[in-house]
Amino acid sequence: MKSIVAGALVLVSAAAAGDAVPTSPRAARAEQDAMLRLTPRLQAQHLSLGAPVCLRIFKEQKVLEVWLRDASGRFRMFASYPICAFSGDLGPKLVRGDGQSPEGFYALRPASLNPSSSYHLSFDLGYPNAYDRAHGRTGSALMVHGNCVSIGCYAMTDPVIEEIWTCLATAFRAGQREIQVQVFPFRMTADALDRRRDHKWYGFWLNLKQGHDLFDRTGVPPRVEVLGGEYRYTAQP
Repeated sequence: MKSIVAGALVLVSAAAAGDAVPTSPRAARAEQDAMLRLTPRLQAQHLSLGAPVCLRIFKEQKVLEVWLRDASGRFRMFASYPICAFSGDLGPKLVRGDGQSPEGFYALRPASLNPSSSYHLSFDLGYPNAYDRAHGRTGSALMVHGNCVSIGCYAMTDPVIEEIWTCLATAFRAGQREIQVQVFPFRMTADALDRRRDHKWYGFWLNLKQGHDLFDRTGVPPRVEVLGGEYRYTAQP
């Protein structure tokens, strides 16, 4: 157990020295505690901290999944965490103050992480992204954070956000430049979509499903662009 804590201290110090990942005394303590909890579970699944990460959120099921790349190069789901709270209904965020939580494909960078958040720890999803801006959507500071309260954000319990944060921070320190976050209204099965064929967001959800299914087929987060007001996806090696 001592070696794990020592490793945590080395990682936190490296980040502070290189300014690669924002940190704070609170975040450093949280990472040390989270590493103790995460390490045996990672070892049991033959995964490791520092591996590239992808996140998936499913609103209706109120879950956030952490996917890690394994030795084969494919991403595998490591953990599924309950979302403590989110606001609004199924469907994307449109304007500042509508209380909606975003849906779509977002990208995290080291600067997205806020180690001194009023909500324990947090990271900014990056809303509005290129798709949102193309459709004139407004708003900012849409987060995943702790403290279990939400107005447009995805809120987790504090121990859960600590574990998610630690997976993100260690991946950035190990060299991942961008972490994809895929946010869906519900499990993107054909049946789930067919039941909502008359919903006003059916076309948007079909577009999201294309990226969802490509990730499922390849095991690698797709390259995402916005062309003609739609998401376009390309498989990555």
